Amino acid sequence: MDTALDILLHKLNEHSRIGPEDDAALRSISVRARHLKPDEDLFAEGSESETLALVIDGLIARYSTRSDGKRQYLSFHMAGDLPDAQALFLSRRDFALCSIGGARVGLIAREEFLELVRSRPPIALAVWQETLVDAAIVRATIANLGTRPGRTRMAHLFCELYYRARSAGIAKQGSCLLPFHQGQLGDALAMSLVTVNRTLQALRRTGAVQFRNGEMTVYDWPQLAGIGNFDPGYLHIRRPVRL
Repeated sequence: MDTALDILLHKLNEHSRIGPEDDAALRSISVRARHLKPDEDLFAEGSESETLALVIDGLIARYSTRSDGKRQYLSFHMAGDLPDAQALFLSRRDFALCSIGGARVGLIAREEFLELVRSRPPIALAVWQETLVDAAIVRATIANLGTRPGRTRMAHLFCELYYRARSAGIAKQGSCLLPFHQGQLGDALAMSLVTVNRTLQALRRTGAVQFRNGEMTVYDWPQLAGIGNFDPGYLHIRRPVRL
């Protein structure tokens, strides 16, 4: 079974090249596992950055709390992701992290990881590239929410999560576990529950995809990618992804 650091190295090697010595150095750091219940907060907005999170399995969301108390999901993170890598360089988080469904994360002491990136430039570069890819995903989310109709918005989100899960090796070909309930999809896509339900039905009628009970089944990837105007270039994944 892969360790937490195996999973992190697999992710960093999507866009970077980690040599044997740096691989060994990264494997030397300490990781403390923590299990999260569905919809459990990991770090609160404004919390001090004493530890970093590494997603081991499950889905983690980054979110901000709106003035009405509701959540606005900003991005979603899966195995190998460092959803708060910015905490290396910023003393407080300007976002919160929570689980979507049950999840397991590894917690890494900030000072230990900082020492690693200071002493190992290739690892520092890989983590920097990881934050740049993360920023690209956030930009794509802004464009998706700001300029597209509901069906396209939802299809784009489904495409991104399926593509990333396939790259991470955590999804079967043609299906992907996405433990959202409809309220969370609404918060992610700026839709009411009624609109979420209608949009899911509209996508199902295309024959391209179905989402039911926390699992997405992709029947026609080219059609789904076309509906979502999805181009994976912004994910900067070097190796081919079999869909």
